[in-house]
Amino acid sequence: MAAAVLVAQGAMAQTCNVAGDGLTYPVTHTVDQQDNYHGTVIADPYRWLEDANSAETKDWVVAQNQLTQSYLSQIPGRDALKERLTKLWNFERFSVPFKEGGRYFYSRNDGLQNQAVLYTARTLADVPRLLLDPNTLAADGTVALAGLAVSPDGKYLAYSTAASGSDWNEIKVRDIDSGKDVEDHVKWVKFSRTAWLHDGSGFFYSRYDEPKEATKLADVNYFQKLYFHKLGTQQSADVLVYERPDHKDWGFGAEVTEDGRFLVINASQGTENKNRVFYKDLSKKDAKVVGLLEDFDAAYDFVGNDGPVFLFRTERNAPRGRIVSIDTRKPGVLNWKQIVPESSNTMVSASLVNNQLLVDYLSDAHSLVRVYDLKGKALHDVELPGLGTAGGFSGKRGDTETFYSYTSFTTPSTIYRYDLKANKSSMYRQPKVDFDPSAFETRQEFFTSRDGTKVPMFIVSKKGLKLDGSNPTYLYGYGGFNISLTPSFSVANLAWLEMGGVYVMANLRGGGEYGESWHAAGTKLQKQNVFDDFIGAAEWLVAHKVTSPAKLSIGGGSNGGLLVGAAMTQRPDLFAAAIPQVGVLDMLRFHKFTIGWAWTSDYGSSDNADEFKALLKYSPLHNLKKGTCYPATMITTADHDDRVVPAHSFKFAATAQADQAAGGAPILIRIESKAGHGAGKPTTKQIDEVVDRWGFLTRALHMDGGEVKAAGQ
Repeated sequence: MAAAVLVAQGAMAQTCNVAGDGLTYPVTHTVDQQDNYHGTVIADPYRWLEDANSAETKDWVVAQNQLTQSYLSQIPGRDALKERLTKLWNFERFSVPFKEGGRYFYSRNDGLQNQAVLYTARTLADVPRLLLDPNTLAADGTVALAGLAVSPDGKYLAYSTAASGSDWNEIKVRDIDSGKDVEDHVKWVKFSRTAWLHDGSGFFYSRYDEPKEATKLADVNYFQKLYFHKLGTQQSADVLVYERPDHKDWGFGAEVTEDGRFLVINASQGTENKNRVFYKDLSKKDAKVVGLLEDFDAAYDFVGNDGPVFLFRTERNAPRGRIVSIDTRKPGVLNWKQIVPESSNTMVSASLVNNQLLVDYLSDAHSLVRVYDLKGKALHDVELPGLGTAGGFSGKRGDTETFYSYTSFTTPSTIYRYDLKANKSSMYRQPKVDFDPSAFETRQEFFTSRDGTKVPMFIVSKKGLKLDGSNPTYLYGYGGFNISLTPSFSVANLAWLEMGGVYVMANLRGGGEYGESWHAAGTKLQKQNVFDDFIGAAEWLVAHKVTSPAKLSIGGGSNGGLLVGAAMTQRPDLFAAAIPQVGVLDMLRFHKFTIGWAWTSDYGSSDNADEFKALLKYSPLHNLKKGTCYPATMITTADHDDRVVPAHSFKFAATAQADQAAGGAPILIRIESKAGHGAGKPTTKQIDEVVDRWGFLTRALHMDGGEVKAAGQ
């Protein structure tokens, strides 16, 4: 059969019902690039933008940023918004403390520091000592602390850093008493845990082979390996512990059991919500790595052990999770013992503290924490302040205390100390933010998606919201990779609420809010369910007069950027503005860059004929059509994003600018420098990005710029 040629255009031109801004977009030339997918030929005229290092791509980036900043700088109220955001952001905040080697550790940001600072103390009553200040690692704050692990004896801190938002990490080691680094330096680490031997003589970590310097931010990442680094030696002497050259797509994470006896190796395959588990007996010299769970049939999270008996949270035969014990000496499934059964709530995680199991659940997308004894008897729940999100609860088996954080849409992350013997929580750190939480309200609504599925969403607004369809609204979603969206505090969203905006967060399929079946219902050939859920949320908001299409905007990042791109191309009439952030927008080529291949577990791959057809139907890049009235759109990305390479955003922006109907709303792209996918972004860059985002929406949704100024009065 003759191949058909498809180009991202073809819709009949139409007249837009919005006033154009008279923008002249930078000239973006096209090339005659075509690819044959299972007999269908797809044109890719902006393929050249995939080369981020070429001079012409760099010139294009400069031209696009100049246009975007010229447009944004003319929006009234930006100075007042930045002033208010800076004031809101300037509050003291803490991480959840943890204890190791007789010391407490936590991070603190005094308000406007670009990066949080790590502190340590012997007791909670002691004056804490500054241990590591990432702000000293780069003048502009673009080197972030990406991970840390304290040796069990409390002598050393292994810490990883990431520069300019890249996923590439370097590990260094600091002597905790002296506060100075020793000579150890490990490079080319990515997607890795750091696990110390019990005697503090060294640690396990995962790395890739050294990449080519010029293309390290784009080249595909395969063949991760697990190594052991002995303290005081060069990386070249590190010992290879485990690799699988027969499976280039396997990744490895390691942890050492609390008793120091076993190395537990988690083997993942991309982002699939399944894994394999291996272990090594560290008490025996030259012990081999042994396979324990090798069927790749479910998710298995190690919780703790009683010698050779391991506890796991698993979704095997329990889509919402349960806890089982497995005796490594007789590991057959028939010998497993169920400790905590599956319930109607979704089991997120479990920890072993005070010889009890602390189990974190999601109940309709908010936290529920329950305590069990080691036989699985439910003892009591941890009393939480409200319908929000709790996290933490780590510790040692013999500890009688643990710490956790609690947050909601209007509650800044507050740290609590939990006494397990008394079943009592006491507030440990409470931040003070310059706003009145009583002025806002949160409600949860359930709407019906296209196929009849009930889907929840949270609606946050000022109290007394008038349901007349006039409220500027920002609808946010994600819907992928088993990731759950739960209530959390955001200074950025608070500013939006103060401006009179409504913030809506939808808990779409593809996430993990209701367990693995909820996740699976939004993957591969069923991915359209996610977009239908998001569109269903928007239609509910309009039908119930929370907002109207002229006042409705959508946003999301990464997989959420895909969500926004799909929604705006499928229903451009439903939204006034769209902000796809660091989005996966070219669904035919995403797997060809860095770690993109790992996402095929959720998306499928264009290499598969059936999955190609499904991908082509919703791929945002390939569903833009010439002459269509698209919402006002600001695409955001960053030059060091090696998770979702900026080529996605570049090609989508170029195509959308070419296809937008004459007189249509602006299509802009904002390209951050010395930043990546989002993690570790300095406070200054975060504030600037939010100012641009809300500033863009004030114009797109025809909000009064005066509201911005009034919010700070």
